[in-house]
Amino acid sequence: MINFAIPTSVDEAVGLLARANGSGRVLAGGTDLLVQLRAGRVSPGIIVDIKRIPDLKAVRHEAGGLRVGAAVSGAELAEHAEVQKHWPGVLEAARLIGSTQVQGRASLGGNLCNASPAADSVPALIAAGVTCTIAGPDGRREVAVEDVVTGPGKTSLAAGEFVVDFLLPARGARTSDAYQRFIPRTEMDIAVVGAAVCLALDANGTVSAARVALGAVAPTVRLVPAAGAALVGTKLEDAALARLAAAASAACDPINDKRGTIEFRTRVAGVLARRVAVLAYDRARSKA
Repeated sequence: MINFAIPTSVDEAVGLLARANGSGRVLAGGTDLLVQLRAGRVSPGIIVDIKRIPDLKAVRHEAGGLRVGAAVSGAELAEHAEVQKHWPGVLEAARLIGSTQVQGRASLGGNLCNASPAADSVPALIAAGVTCTIAGPDGRREVAVEDVVTGPGKTSLAAGEFVVDFLLPARGARTSDAYQRFIPRTEMDIAVVGAAVCLALDANGTVSAARVALGAVAPTVRLVPAAGAALVGTKLEDAALARLAAAASAACDPINDKRGTIEFRTRVAGVLARRVAVLAYDRARSKA
């Protein structure tokens, strides 16, 4: 029998998970966990439902950005005007998690901690420079999203730890992002390749900073510094986009499976990175 608990504070949740000695699982939206339970893939000693913890269901202003609770659903996030305006790439990635019905429950916290290499929201969060707060028996720590997942289904969280919230950083006047994925169908599928780009422009429209992240092309979502560096100091001329595409493809370490070959994924990563960079650039210019 699996025990089930509904804590109303972060400290209570930490205590429950710590006492489980590594056998506890957190339920934020449950859209992955419930499937795994029904398939017999996991058998936790306790499930800790964090949706009754107020801060984990809230979106609030902080340091010029937004602090988003780990259990805020995709549907709730989509209705937030400031997320729509300042983090369109994060939002379009989050809105790709499942169907309309799934969106009512699926969360950024769950999508990250499920640790799928093909998770849609994770490349967008990484490109946007998002950090997350992790709570555990030893207190809280702030971690870059790219440092959470260590492999398929594996994270850097210790026993008793869980993700509390995400900090979407303050946006400059000419900063924006974008996310796209390639899938065989038009919707409700898993990314064969996902690409996210976040760009900052100076007053002349030249890229002053850039972050590029790729999903489904390696055991974990990859931040690709060389791809971002290819864009800095440019206005996305053809040569810059070619360097970006080459760096994106070079960063790939995919597998062959029924959904795509190594060669296909590697090629698409470069093509998709170019498209997303242009979209992010156009969005950043429109904010000038």
